[in-house]
Amino acid sequence: LREHEADVRLFMTLVRFDEVYVVYFKTNGRMLSQYENIHNYLRELYQIPEIASSINMAHIKQHYFTSHAELNTYAIIPKGPGVIEDLKLPHDRAQRFKSA
Repeated sequence: LREHEADVRLFMTLVRFDEVYVVYFKTNGRMLSQYENIHNYLRELYQIPEIASSINMAHIKQHYFTSHAELNTYAIIPKGPGVIEDLKLPHDRAQRFKSA
């Protein structure tokens, strides 16, 4: 992957989806981890050290789940599915998208 600014900006939104948006904004039709190509794309991006070091999921969750009392009266922070540990697993994008 030759990452671009657009990839980094998109990643910063997508990495929050399964951990935060599915619960907080009720976007629970499907989780992004259920979309194989998007999931592998996220894994590949996360495995770039500069991107991985910019994500603090505990802080992200604390901010979302405690900042808006009208949406989460008791500021309960759910455990979540553990997206970050999953993003550390190998992706298979090189095999899927071989150059012709």
